[in-house]
Amino acid sequence: MTFPPLPSVDEVAAHFGRALVQSQCDNAPYRHWRLTDVLPESMAVGVLTLPIAPPFIDDCGGVRDLHNNSRCFFAPRLRSRFPACDILAEAMQRPQVARLFEDICEIKVEGGFLRMEYIQDTDGAWLEPHRDIKEKLFSMVIYLCTGPDAETWGTDIYDDERRWVGRSSAAFNSAVIFVAGPNTWHGFDKRPIEGVRRLMEINYVDASWRDRDQLAFPDRPIVVAR
Repeated sequence: MTFPPLPSVDEVAAHFGRALVQSQCDNAPYRHWRLTDVLPESMAVGVLTLPIAPPFIDDCGGVRDLHNNSRCFFAPRLRSRFPACDILAEAMQRPQVARLFEDICEIKVEGGFLRMEYIQDTDGAWLEPHRDIKEKLFSMVIYLCTGPDAETWGTDIYDDERRWVGRSSAAFNSAVIFVAGPNTWHGFDKRPIEGVRRLMEINYVDASWRDRDQLAFPDRPIVVAR
């Protein structure tokens, strides 16, 4: 028996599509979209209850790729083991969802690939201000944080001089999307984490992406509904 009972791929795709259509766009300090009620509740809980322990990282160094061997991607092996991983990946792969990303974010995603990382940060984690590389066609963070201070665990936003200007809310089942550009500075300033800061980072990446083991469907490029 799967716990919790999981929604179908169609239900997840439709629910997420509504959240994306209803997203709020903000242009300061760079264009980004804020979403609420991103996933069906049972889908969000299905991710939270995955039997995957947070990695122990003594010093993250302010970057994630120093510890690639401890990162958790919804790649084929994980998808084959856990239905929650497979359902969410299949929903994000849907041509109708890809079309919404193209229309709303004004980007081309046809021929790209889906990359999904499950992140579980613990106390001591931080990320230096950085910009995503152009190979990421868009970046989305879905916050699955719980606990009394969880809403303060959102992404920190910086201006062109890398000065802190704000922070996204990490309210449960909310999300932020942006398209990488010359001024899209973001990170995570070090602050107390009592519990686990759980989130999903979801990207479509272009066909030149070298780390094929990070892709949800290495042999299935994104197709856009027409």
